[in-house]
Amino acid sequence: MPGRIQNKAALITGAGSGIGLESSLLFAQEGANVLLVDINLGAAEKTLALVKERFPNVKAAAIKADVGKEADIKAAVDKAVELFGRLDIMFNNAGIMHPEDDNALNTEERIWDLTMQINVKGVWWGCKYAILAMRNNPTDEARGLHTGGSIINTASFVALMGAATPQLAYTASKGAVLSMTRELAMVHAREGIRVNSICPGPLKTPLLMDFLNTEEKRNRRLVHLPMGRFGEAVEVAKGALFLASDDSSYMTGTDFKVDGGLTSCYVTPLGEPVLPPPASLA
Repeated sequence: MPGRIQNKAALITGAGSGIGLESSLLFAQEGANVLLVDINLGAAEKTLALVKERFPNVKAAAIKADVGKEADIKAAVDKAVELFGRLDIMFNNAGIMHPEDDNALNTEERIWDLTMQINVKGVWWGCKYAILAMRNNPTDEARGLHTGGSIINTASFVALMGAATPQLAYTASKGAVLSMTRELAMVHAREGIRVNSICPGPLKTPLLMDFLNTEEKRNRRLVHLPMGRFGEAVEVAKGALFLASDDSSYMTGTDFKVDGGLTSCYVTPLGEPVLPPPASLA
């Protein structure tokens, strides 16, 4: 049985860990050819080794790129088209959450600028070059391929809710991703190019766990989570797969929340979760 994104070509940034790692494995499992992009080439190559071992029938490659540099993103998109002949799925997933990010009084301008360079400009450039490539995608009905494509931008629940544990630059950057995504979705809606944001809740990933480096910090977040646990990166990857696939063909400009109910919650339930979290693909 064909996978949900069989024969499609996908580029995933931040592919060396967390959401990017899980998405790379899931996209390959579902039949996509994947270009794995990360600033840490060694991490991307470890993901590549897993993909090749488990899914030898898909084409896959890993390259180093800094999404805070326009030339690197253009080169990555060009590489995907060179390798696969097209680009159907662009997952702008790479981002930073700087440990020195704080409130308006304490966050230094260099932290603000670095966060915006990667989290906002990086997504802008990823969208820009993906759109140019997707316009040129050839149609191949026999293989289920068509012009256009799906762009997925990783935002965050913090773009939708305020917090008294500030990471002001990060929060503002993710709000920018939401508004940019909506605008691009409307501009390109009749070109067969869909643009959606995915908004993860707090996840048990290295990015967040390194930030929540004390029991006090972790518990201050857990008390607000209706499901009683942090999310897993693989759960967000499954949401990204839905947005990447034709199952979401009538969705564009959406803030797709994978947050365990956090943004819908006022009072959390009592008791312990009865179900364990899903296992990582990695």
